[in-house]
Order: sequence, then structure tokens, then C-alpha cells
Amino acid sequence: MSQSAYIKFVTGSAVTAVSLDELKEKLTYYKNQVEKTGQQLGWEYAEVAFPYSFEQKAEAEGKWFYLKGQDQLYKYILFGVNVPAEGSEEQGYIQVTLPDDSTHGDKAKGNEFCKFLARTYKAELHLFNGRVIYYNPRK
Repeated sequence: MSQSAYIKFVTGSAVTAVSLDELKEKLTYYKNQVEKTGQQLGWEYAEVAFPYSFEQKAEAEGKWFYLKGQDQLYKYILFGVNVPAEGSEEQGYIQVTLPDDSTHGDKAKGNEFCKFLARTYKAELHLFNGRVIYYNPRK
């Protein structure tokens, strides 16, 4: 059975919603940062830290995209966004889904990417196991 994690934009978050392009930009930023880390360490850390390529199907245009693994340890991670209509009280969120045939490596990387995104956006993170991490400022 597939599992999903949610990054919810709540009161105190840096943004109220993100587009699919903005999400891709953040993940590309993450990839560039680990490449720089690898250069400083003197080894190809980027291939280990971000072993995926961006893929998108025609029917998913503007709704979701997925990261396709480049070796047998990693298969797929799907990313989708919910952008509420203007004036709506609905929360914006990012949904990260692990399909049925995903591996333990996908789940570990999914958790890593979710934590990075939630920390960046100061959002509320609902992990794959149901636990919640609050990166948003609360009183």
C-alpha cells in the first residue's frame, strides 16, 4: 500500500502555498547544495545524496511530478501540490507519495526531502508513519 507524507502550510509558515515549479526549484537547490558538499569533501556525494532524476508525464502537467531512481536502491517518489483558490480558507500543502513498489531507500530519502522542505518553508510536517514535526513558529 502506498504511503504519503504532507507538508502543510499553516499559520506562521513562510508561504501559504507553492507551485509545482517552485517545488522543483527547491529540490534543484537541494541537489546543488549536496553537489557543493561533495566538492568540498572530494568525492561524488551528489550521486549518493540525490540519486534521482526529475520526470513528468503528459497527463500530470501542473499537478504532480516524480523522482525516478537511478539505481536499484531507489525507484520512485511522487510530489504533488495543493494550491487553494484565492479567498478560500483551505490550506496549501505538498504531498509526497511512495508508490507500492518503492524501496526502503525511497522512504529514507522521502523523509530527508520532506524535512528539508518543511524546514525551508517553516511548515508542519506529517511524516509517512503519522508522526508530526512542527517547523512553524508556535506559541
